[in-house]
Amino acid sequence: MNEIYQQPLFGIFLTLIVFQTAKIIRGKWKFVLFNPVLLSVIFIICFLLVFDIDFEAYNVGGQYLGFLLGPTVVALGVLFYEKYEQIKENILPFVSAVVVGGTMSIISVCGIALFLGATEPIIRSIAPKSVTTPIALEIATTIGGVPYIAAGIVIAVGIFGNAFGPAILRLLGIKDKNAIGAALGTAAHGIGTARALDEGKLAGAYGGLAMCVNGLLTAIITPYIVKLFLL
Repeated sequence: MNEIYQQPLFGIFLTLIVFQTAKIIRGKWKFVLFNPVLLSVIFIICFLLVFDIDFEAYNVGGQYLGFLLGPTVVALGVLFYEKYEQIKENILPFVSAVVVGGTMSIISVCGIALFLGATEPIIRSIAPKSVTTPIALEIATTIGGVPYIAAGIVIAVGIFGNAFGPAILRLLGIKDKNAIGAALGTAAHGIGTARALDEGKLAGAYGGLAMCVNGLLTAIITPYIVKLFLL
C-alpha cells in the first residue's frame, strides 16, 4: 500500500480530486468559509492524518503541481499585455498604492508581533508574509528567519485574503473591481490574485502586477524595516 502513496500520480490525483470537490461544495453553498483553497488544504491534511500518510509521500506528486506555480505567475503577464493600455492610465496611483500597502504590511506585522512579545526569529519569519512563497522563503532565510514558519504564514495569509479579502474591502466601501484586484495581489500574493480573476480580467491583471511589484519591493526593504524594529 505504501508503494501507491509513493507514486507521483497519487499526490496529483488527490489534489485535483479534492480541489474539484471543494469547488462543487462552494458552488452549492456560498458560505465564505467554503473557499476551495481553504477546503482543499483542510481535506488533504485530514486525509493524510486519517490514513497515516507522510507529507513527503504525498509531496512526491504534489511538488509537480507546485512547480506549475512559476509558469502560472508568468502567464499572468499575458493578462498584463492585454490590459496594458488600461493599466497605463492609472499606473502612478497604482504603483503608489502598492508601495504604501506593501510597506505598511511589513511595518504592521512587525509592530503587532513585537507588541505581543514575539521572539526575534518569529518576527524575522513573518515579516515577508504578503509575498509569494518562493520570495518569502528567500527573504526569511536572508534576514535570519525560519523558512518553514514563513511558508506557513504566507499560505495562511493567501487563503485568508482569498476567502475574506473582497468582503472586507467592500465592507470598507471599496467597490471598484480594479482596486480590489490590486489590493488582493498586494496583500495576498498568488492566491489573492486567483480570487481577483473572479472579479474580471482587468482586476486579475492588476492583481498579478501588484503581486510582482510588491514582491520586488518587499525583497528590497524588508531587511531594513526588520532591522529598525529589532534595534
